[in-house]
Amino acid sequence: MTERSAMTTPARTGLPPGAEALLADGSTVSIRPVVPADRPQVLALHAERMSEASRRLRFLGTSRRAPELTADRLCGPPRPERCALGAWAAGVLVGEADFEAAAGRPDTAELALAVADAWQHRGVGSLLVEHLVHAARERGVTAFEADALAGNGAVHRLFSDLGLPVHRRYAQGEVRIRVPLDEPDPDERYLRAVEQRGRTADLASLAALLRPRSVAVLGASRRTGSVGQSVLRKIRDGGFRGELWAVNPHADRIAGLPAYPSVEALPRIPELAVLAVPAAAVPDAAEECGRAGVRALAVLTSGLDAGQAGRLLRGCREHSMRLLGPNSLGLAQTDPLVRLDAEFGGAFPLPGTAGVAVQSGGVGIALLERLAWLGIGVSTFVSLGDKYDVSADDLLQWWEGDGRTDLALLHLESFGSPRAFARTARRVTRRFPVLTVDAGRSPAGRRGAAAHTAAAAVPVSTRTALFEQAGITATRSVAELVETAALLHAQPLPGARGAVAVVSNAAGIGVLTADACADAGLSLPALPGGLTARLRRVLPDGAGTGNPVDTTPAAGPDELRHCLDLLERSGAVDALVVCLVPTALTPDPEREPLRALLDGRGRRRLPIAVVRIDQQVPVRYLTAGDGGRVPCYADPGSAASALARARERARLLARPPAPEALLRGCDPAAARRLVDGFLAERPDGGWLDPARTADLLECYRLPQPPAVWTSEEHTAVLAARSLRRLGHGGRAVLAAHRPGEPAGDPGRAVATDHEARDAFRELTATAGARAAGAVVRPAVGPGVDLHVDVRQDGVFGPLVVLGLGGPAGELLDEPVARLAPLTRDDPPAMVADSPAAPLLADLPDPTALHRVLVGASRMATDLPQLTEARLGPVVVRPEGVLCTGSRIRVEPRRPFDPYLRRLRRRPLPGEGR
Repeated sequence: MTERSAMTTPARTGLPPGAEALLADGSTVSIRPVVPADRPQVLALHAERMSEASRRLRFLGTSRRAPELTADRLCGPPRPERCALGAWAAGVLVGEADFEAAAGRPDTAELALAVADAWQHRGVGSLLVEHLVHAARERGVTAFEADALAGNGAVHRLFSDLGLPVHRRYAQGEVRIRVPLDEPDPDERYLRAVEQRGRTADLASLAALLRPRSVAVLGASRRTGSVGQSVLRKIRDGGFRGELWAVNPHADRIAGLPAYPSVEALPRIPELAVLAVPAAAVPDAAEECGRAGVRALAVLTSGLDAGQAGRLLRGCREHSMRLLGPNSLGLAQTDPLVRLDAEFGGAFPLPGTAGVAVQSGGVGIALLERLAWLGIGVSTFVSLGDKYDVSADDLLQWWEGDGRTDLALLHLESFGSPRAFARTARRVTRRFPVLTVDAGRSPAGRRGAAAHTAAAAVPVSTRTALFEQAGITATRSVAELVETAALLHAQPLPGARGAVAVVSNAAGIGVLTADACADAGLSLPALPGGLTARLRRVLPDGAGTGNPVDTTPAAGPDELRHCLDLLERSGAVDALVVCLVPTALTPDPEREPLRALLDGRGRRRLPIAVVRIDQQVPVRYLTAGDGGRVPCYADPGSAASALARARERARLLARPPAPEALLRGCDPAAARRLVDGFLAERPDGGWLDPARTADLLECYRLPQPPAVWTSEEHTAVLAARSLRRLGHGGRAVLAAHRPGEPAGDPGRAVATDHEARDAFRELTATAGARAAGAVVRPAVGPGVDLHVDVRQDGVFGPLVVLGLGGPAGELLDEPVARLAPLTRDDPPAMVADSPAAPLLADLPDPTALHRVLVGASRMATDLPQLTEARLGPVVVRPEGVLCTGSRIRVEPRRPFDPYLRRLRRRPLPGEGR
């Protein structure tokens, strides 16, 4: 590729300095801008770490001075049209990539790339180019161009695999490559390609943690009952298939195993080190492990202060070690080829196919006990602890590809990168159910979660939006989590309608179950006449054949089975709930339960749940000899809520994955110029004035009435006279504007010049010295008042919120929210879920409101500086939709790309949340 120079300061790249990321082999590099002090490293990269053959490919020929000239140019004075990034591994520069805007063509940049020989084919080049794509887009660069030799297969593969369109032109052994960066249609392909590279790197890095071939326990003491010795014994007694060592400088043997004074003294380098040492010793122990070549740490120690935590994390990143914890209960891998039980909870989890990840060790112990009692086995159990590194996103990707997991159970109190987590979960939930406990719903719960995890408290609507968009099944407690898992793990999904038939041998419990199903949002349709006639023929005299179906206590297993067969074959319902009550006629209704509940193959086409209000446990399985299992609940509400959540999953799978919603005709470049111009005038940010607000809405095709902003009384009167002709009832509205304050004054309606003059004088007199005039617009006719808000969450990023406006909204509003960017399915779902849905049911063109939601989403996504916006009232009428009285606040803020590959940076103890 062509030899060129590039350089920029960290602020010019739009990237956080020292953004660490994983390579294809699981090792860690730091991506940061090249600065003048890096000249020796840049020179060494090109002169010493690249062979003559690599330099020939890099510079399209040979030149002894090429490395020195490149170092001079890359590390020269900064220039705004240049950007250069380097990849550092353990402080050594192993690759660099740079671009420079072409003379006279600021939207096109020449790209150059170099990777040390020892680091080629490990993903360094792809990672650097991804970060350059991010930086280029932030600068308005719309295409990369590069020259490469025809025989440079590695570079051609890099561009082909990038996920962006690539155009090539051949001439005399060289290839001119052009890569457009601004085409919207291929963008999803690019994100998928980035995700795939990220998945490959993530799985490679996690193998040492979740499938280690050797383990060392540091801090295993001779004291019986200590955490270190307990974990060491559990690994040994659990039948770990790999090599196991204890590290303790004060003992020769611990729990019957040889002990070594240090990691360096071990016979071989362990892949995983479990740390159970005091908090003050954790950073040094981690550094020792890193120097020795350990690939993963599980830190069980709690109570690290900010300095200790920072040293621990820096050591892990510098030495390419994945970190579980600190404050972790440990982990367990039940794969028979591994059998690792490195946790200090209860018994070794029952082997199975449920992946479990928890943030709280106590919740993890309780969850494992309930799953074991129920008979649901675990593929992998991971206690995330304080989540400095390994998170639920990592575990979802691991379970997606481990070939063993078909159900994921999560307990999360905080989120690292919610949008990346949502994107991963949206993909994984298409393969198997992902369930979570919705922890921190109350203000007190959110405060407790924030104190426990050092993460920002997350509003309920925000977290709900994340779960809904990701397709995650959220429950309210560990008990509900297990009850729902019991159904999803053993039964097929119901139909999307959610129509249920309740069958009971006691009418009273059938009525209670019917009420519980209705409360859960399920329906109990009346059964067709032909079906009820057939039911009467197979059930005892006196049976009720409506819905619920009352079989009477006289019905035996055969009658019950025939009843269920008829209901299943009828197509009238999507699920069956069977309520069994012991009576004198049937003292043991479980004598032949499976013969009655299941068909001859040990299963049914429809999901079936049993209710036994006399049983002592919340949920258990009725098990057949051929492996068929039916969940049996002690409470009708538990069975109903489990079926309702299964119905929601069925609806999710019935919908094809939705792409990002597109907005034709918008002008994000003009929007960025407008915001940049405002921030140039007001570096601290603030509320946009009415004219800029209107211009910004116009950039995103957001409909608004015509308006005039004026500080002169005469002009206000003339504007009102002109706009009255467009207004409802021949009226105009005057609202005061105060610089630096949000709009929102509902204003005064006027029908004459005299009223307009009086209104202007009153508004300006009331505002006093703060007044800057008035905004005049035509009066808008009656309709449904809504508000569409954009909120910037410190953890989740931008959210789009839809709520009911007006006085009713203040009393009844339960707004719905979605993370931006919205998908094509989100706007209609938001409208359907909002309290205004009944009022909007008869709109002739519901897509007009959908376009407003998409416009707000695009505006929030394109403009990270947009910190707060309210489009409202948004008046929805049969004639269309209008955004009136909108107000927008912007502040200086660095752009954040949630899909840029990098290891997340969690707040450490004592840092701001």
